[in-house]
Parts: sequence; C-alpha cells; structure tokens
Amino acid sequence: MKQAKVDADELIKTYRMEQQDAFDKKAAADGGSGGNASAKLQAETQQDIQAMQAMFHKNAQKAVDVLLSKCCEVSLEVPTARVRATQKLYGK
Repeated sequence: MKQAKVDADELIKTYRMEQQDAFDKKAAADGGSGGNASAKLQAETQQDIQAMQAMFHKNAQKAVDVLLSKCCEVSLEVPTARVRATQKLYGK
C-alpha cells in the first residue's frame, strides 16, 4: 500500500511538472503570466490532479487485494520430479 502511494505521488509530481511546463510555455507565448487564460489553465490542472488522486484512492484497495490474493495462492503439492529425485537420493 505504501509503495502504491509512493508510485501515485510520483505520478502526480510528474504530471504537475508537465502541466507547469505547459503553463509556462503558454504564458510566455501569450506575452505574460496574467489574465484569464492563466487562471483557466491553473483551474484545469487542479481538476486533473484531483481526478488522478480520486482514481488512486478508489483503486488503491483493489490493488492491495489483488496483491494479497496472489501472495496467498501457495501450492502445497510436491512435484513428482522432486519426489523421484528425493527417493533416488535417499534410496527409498
């Protein structure tokens, strides 16, 4: 669960940097960092980040459940090749 959170935080950080770079380029192209376009882009970025965080929180428990179910699937059968090798080794 901690690893999933770290991974999600890393994704969010990367996404924020990409959006900030896009924002900076757009602001420079528009001739400044003020105006309505700047606020609109900032709001869209925040919405996207919130959506990503919501998806993480929604799916985090599902991911943990899948990992735990795979960890608990242990086969208790001894392969026949191992049984033969053991019998041959110990002469039974």
